[in-house]
Amino acid sequence: MHNVSTTTLTMTRNFDVAPERVFDAWLNPDMMRKWFFTLEGTNKVAKNDPKVGGTWEIVDHREGKDYRAVGEYLEIDPPKKLVFTFKMPQFSELEDTITVLLKKTEQGSEMTFTQLIHVAPEENWTEADLQKALGEYHSGSEHGWNLMFMGLKELVETGEISYKG
Repeated sequence: MHNVSTTTLTMTRNFDVAPERVFDAWLNPDMMRKWFFTLEGTNKVAKNDPKVGGTWEIVDHREGKDYRAVGEYLEIDPPKKLVFTFKMPQFSELEDTITVLLKKTEQGSEMTFTQLIHVAPEENWTEADLQKALGEYHSGSEHGWNLMFMGLKELVETGEISYKG
């Protein structure tokens, strides 16, 4: 697909647990259903095939609608690096690429998360419209990941998430 613009979202988070524990939360379906694009109380599907070329799928049910997120694993190097694609087919056929890097720290681990967000301009958009859309996708994605990473931190550090949906 041509005419696609990209913005990059990078976020860093620290966890009071080993990188292995955080890495597992990205791949273990029982953990994924508690924080990854879904919550335990609203999750309908959490499945994955955690190998290069394998796929993952999450279906979350909110306000009477199913929201489906899917992707493919491009690189898996436990517990340091995970690269995968991400798309929500009901909104766009464009795939984003997400890279998760983990490193051991004195307190536990540091995660650096990078998402390449792709936006296809609509037919009548000006450059200003495109820049506005890129900004909205970036801030909307950042807001969503902030909420997810709060749940991820609680899950890996305590074993559960207090808000269940």
